[in-house]
Amino acid sequence: MDLSYILNELGEDRELYYCAVAPPILQTSNFACRTVDEMREMLRNEAEAYLYTRGNNPTVTMLEKKLAALEGAEHAIAFGSGIAAVSAAVLSQVNAGDHIVCVDKPYGWTNTLMNRFLPRFGVEVTMVDGTDPENYRQAIRPNTKLLYMESPNSFTFELQDIAAIAALAKEQGCSTIIDNSFASPLFQNPIQFGVDLVVHSCTKYIGGHSDTMGGIVCGSRERINKIFEREYMTLGAVLSPHDAWLLLRGLRTLPVRMEHVAETTRKVVAWLEKQDKIAKIFYPFSPSHPQYELARRQMRNNTGQFTIALKTDDIRKIDRFCDSLQHFLMAASWGGHESLIYPAAAYHTPDGKYKSKLAVNLVRFYIGLEEADYLIQDIEQALRMI
Repeated sequence: MDLSYILNELGEDRELYYCAVAPPILQTSNFACRTVDEMREMLRNEAEAYLYTRGNNPTVTMLEKKLAALEGAEHAIAFGSGIAAVSAAVLSQVNAGDHIVCVDKPYGWTNTLMNRFLPRFGVEVTMVDGTDPENYRQAIRPNTKLLYMESPNSFTFELQDIAAIAALAKEQGCSTIIDNSFASPLFQNPIQFGVDLVVHSCTKYIGGHSDTMGGIVCGSRERINKIFEREYMTLGAVLSPHDAWLLLRGLRTLPVRMEHVAETTRKVVAWLEKQDKIAKIFYPFSPSHPQYELARRQMRNNTGQFTIALKTDDIRKIDRFCDSLQHFLMAASWGGHESLIYPAAAYHTPDGKYKSKLAVNLVRFYIGLEEADYLIQDIEQALRMI
């Protein structure tokens, strides 16, 4: 399916809304039925019907159709946040007494879900170094139901061999889920490698403007409808029509934004690799990265995230560098128009304790839509502060 068609036409029946170029926000909680028989039919098939916006809404459906197509999936279901999508996808695959194998060092709230929430309900989780598929194999038990990936995963961006782990899961009778937020659906499509469910934080690249939140789960119609009937309708973490409309707006410019971000990031990283105050750069598309060939095989392009290790462990110097940046906001997310940093040193508490497994000298960068020279000059002056 052509990318231009997906972004600009798919799911948009303009004749139904006065040929308006921008789709309407159908800000309604209810949809009326004309007869009892019509209501009976809707209740029998609520996953495919418009009965109640906590289930389906036409504005949200447009978004779901486009994102499913971008991922090469049969169907998709939208949530109010990325972690809501992750949680519903994971819960849909396990019951009490089951076991999950999860990549180590995932997104923080995914880690909380795996290691603090699920064990309360009798689901065991084993965290593994995902850089070697054999680690997944070694962790599988008779009651393993799910292999969870996040490739590249958060902060230090290790990759998993998606095709190898998906093949292992099928061999062992397990399901697979991957968080694909880092790469976006434009630059990586895990379903092509055999993954069952793909999740995204739409708050990131898909929205692109740092003004809305959302999540998506993409997969087969059977798996998505199962999530709809259980986790989605029961837990109620739905996406509002207005937020769906904002995400549709973000999709229109996704290719242009992603190409600009990718090009600028390459320039900034190339400059950073020559700086003597940088000990290491975590960036999968650098030829020196140990998983460079895997990154090129799985992803069509680089994105805007990388992490640097400053050549110091002195908290005062690390803080001075971060505080001196004038054109990078310090914030937790990424994927919008603005460039950001997230310092591991933020986990250093006033009483001198450090509450993270990450090295304290790591600073995660996200490159937004600013020009490369503008950002490089800012990093250069901040490095002089240490």
